[in-house]
Amino acid sequence: MNTRPGFDPLRFLAPALLGIAVLGGWEWLVRAREIPPYVLPGPVRIAQALISDWGPLSASLLYTLKLTALALAVAAVAGLALALLFALSRNIERALFPYAVILQVTPIVAIAPLIIIWVNDVTLSLLICAWIVAFFPILSNTTVGLNSADPNLQDLFRLYGASRWQVLWRLKLPGAMPYFLAGLRISGGLALIGAIVAEFVAGTGGAASGLAYRILEAGYQLQIPRMFAALALISASGIAIFVALSLLSRLLLRHWHESAQEGEGR
Repeated sequence: MNTRPGFDPLRFLAPALLGIAVLGGWEWLVRAREIPPYVLPGPVRIAQALISDWGPLSASLLYTLKLTALALAVAAVAGLALALLFALSRNIERALFPYAVILQVTPIVAIAPLIIIWVNDVTLSLLICAWIVAFFPILSNTTVGLNSADPNLQDLFRLYGASRWQVLWRLKLPGAMPYFLAGLRISGGLALIGAIVAEFVAGTGGAASGLAYRILEAGYQLQIPRMFAALALISASGIAIFVALSLLSRLLLRHWHESAQEGEGR
């Protein structure tokens, strides 16, 4: 069997087989123990609920994905811009970085109700909550990458008369790209988590229409298969976001960085 260099079918086949085995065992357990669907639905009932309720679930999925994408985009731009500012001035980094840490360690579930109250627009408040969760990994990773440039190369740039902007643009920023992309992969999932948490808070008042609100709605109505269907969509969305960002990282780094090259050879 001819495969392209570095391609290992077992890498994809093993998790797929494990997933099928887990779902099969789950379905067998539910049927064998005759567990009612309002306690624990099986995969078949969840799939049926996903198909029958696809209309409202798909609309909520699009709302949550839109919120996640916007939060991730804002976090990426703001995190990269602030990291570049930190690279230009150590004093600014010392002054602002502790507040970024405080923002990161503050539980979003605690401040989300306040943000929703203070911000008059529901979508904007949810966006802010998701952005807060996704912002720090990009800022932190990119800052580390910018500060990890080879000192000898920096001296060489200065020896040839390069300005601070040239050193930043031609040396530090390319070297920090793998760190930025690694932070972006982490923040993709965190943006989804932040959006879901914020939707849970806003959904208690019926103000949101994302997947979190569908979970709350299904719980109130004891439609447990629909609840699990919404959870499955959230999990699938998180996996899709991570895979998409991993592919983006591979495409940008595969021709020059060791991390992507090593990934192809496994």
